[in-house]
Amino acid sequence: MLDFVLHLDQHLTTLVEHHGVWVYGLVFAVIFCETGLIIMPFLPGDSLLFITGAIAGSGHLDPWIAGAVIATAALLGDNLNYWIGRRYGTRLFNEHSRWLRREHLARTEAFYAHHGGKMVMLARFVPLVRTFAPFVAGISHMPWPVFTGFSLLGALLWTGLLVSLGYFLGNVPLLRDHLEVIILGVAVVMLLPILFRLLRRRA
Repeated sequence: MLDFVLHLDQHLTTLVEHHGVWVYGLVFAVIFCETGLIIMPFLPGDSLLFITGAIAGSGHLDPWIAGAVIATAALLGDNLNYWIGRRYGTRLFNEHSRWLRREHLARTEAFYAHHGGKMVMLARFVPLVRTFAPFVAGISHMPWPVFTGFSLLGALLWTGLLVSLGYFLGNVPLLRDHLEVIILGVAVVMLLPILFRLLRRRA
């Protein structure tokens, strides 16, 4: 079962053949859990979207419905994670903690006050980080309307890009086999301005 979940993207074609439109619900559940539950960052994200787009390109799924389902799952998952962090996350920071101290929380709040929107949006393209970014945004009490706006933008860009790539280029081996590296490289390039500003400020 664990192998099936971790490699769901590889089994998706078979699932579509046997279960048809029920696959939309399965894709929704995986994306929602990967984004909304901080204990599940290991679930497939980028590759699942790409394969979903490729299957849609073969005519077995509707790309617009698939995109809407995925974007909705990403947005709702982000919000669940945000409110969990906002409600319970600050309890992790106390004077008895060796790693999560109050001064760390203050730095996190300052960072999200200046770069929170960009971080929430760009984190969507980085595996693992996209699971933790909404939780940290909640901990730092980033304003919810601002968070939701950037989360929606990130979800739409992420979904539109990867489902479209799968739809049009799903049979290109180079892109399919190195998808995670390509997406991570794009995200790093987009994050470079923030990193440079942080390094200059620290200097």
